Amino acid sequence: MILVFIFTTIATFLTMEGITWLTHKYVMHGFLWYLHKDHHQPKYKGLFEKNDAFFVIFAIPSILLFYFGLEPILNFKFFIGLGILIYGIAYFLVHDVLIHQRFSWFKRTNNKYLKGLRKAHKIHHKHLGKEDGECFGMLNVPKKYFINYRK
Repeated sequence: MILVFIFTTIATFLTMEGITWLTHKYVMHGFLWYLHKDHHQPKYKGLFEKNDAFFVIFAIPSILLFYFGLEPILNFKFFIGLGILIYGIAYFLVHDVLIHQRFSWFKRTNNKYLKGLRKAHKIHHKHLGKEDGECFGMLNVPKKYFINYRK
């Protein structure tokens, strides 16, 4: 049963990248643009953005799955919630810490993968409006953003 739980956690983590891509493109750049818009403004001054509401939106299913994954005994729902949580931590570290430097951690990296992620996200933010966006994913971006960093 442990292997099923491990597989469930990993599969959920991987699935979250697709869910994030779809949510980012069609929800954040769609009907909830008013929450995401400040994230695309250059040099946002505040500690928190309206965009941070998405942290709570994604946390709610994870919390509920943790709760229902313990009743009446530990079950697969708990591990779906765990996969969402682990993806959320990865998203926070990559997006808020590494890319946007909201905290003074990991300011410099020579990692080719992380440099490619930064480049793709920079391209995403070159569009200030909700239309004409690209690179809506976070951890899986097109290979063209890694080409300059292969040496």
